[in-house]
Amino acid sequence: MRLTDLARDDEAVSPVIGVILMVAITVILAAVIGTFVLGLSGEIEGSQAPQASFTFDYDSAASSGTTTCGDPGTSDEGALEITHDGGAKIQASQMGIVGMSDGDEDFWSCSSVSKASDVTAGDVADVSAANDDTVRVVWEASNGGDTATLGKWTGPDA
Repeated sequence: MRLTDLARDDEAVSPVIGVILMVAITVILAAVIGTFVLGLSGEIEGSQAPQASFTFDYDSAASSGTTTCGDPGTSDEGALEITHDGGAKIQASQMGIVGMSDGDEDFWSCSSVSKASDVTAGDVADVSAANDDTVRVVWEASNGGDTATLGKWTGPDA
C-alpha cells in the first residue's frame, strides 16, 4: 500500500459522522421526553414568581373611610398604601394581601384594578393595618401550587 492511497482513503469518515449525529439526536430526544415525563415543563413554562417591587406607606393617623379594605377607625389601626413600583405586570386574580388584623384580602378588591386585568407599575391598594401587623403581598400560580411573597411590610410596633 502506498502513502498516497492512505491520504485518499476517506471511506470511514461518513459512517463515523453518521453515528455521532444519531447519538446526538437520541440524547436530545431523550432530554425533551424526560422533561415532559417528569413534569418539569410546567415549571419552565410559567409557574415562576414574577419579579416586581412594592412600596408601603403607612399613616397611623388615618381616619375611617380612607382605605378600600378594612376600617382604620380603631386606635391601633391606620391606612397602609401598597404601590406596585415596577417590574413585571401581574394578573390581579393571582395576588393577595395577607397578615392584616381585619383578615386577608385579594389585591384587586382593595384597589381600582379589576380581577381580570393586570397589576402594573403605579397601581395602588389601600388597606387598614394595625401597628403590630406584618402585611405581605403574595402571588399564587394559576395552577394553585406555587406561592411567593412579592413584598413585605412590618408595622412599627411589630
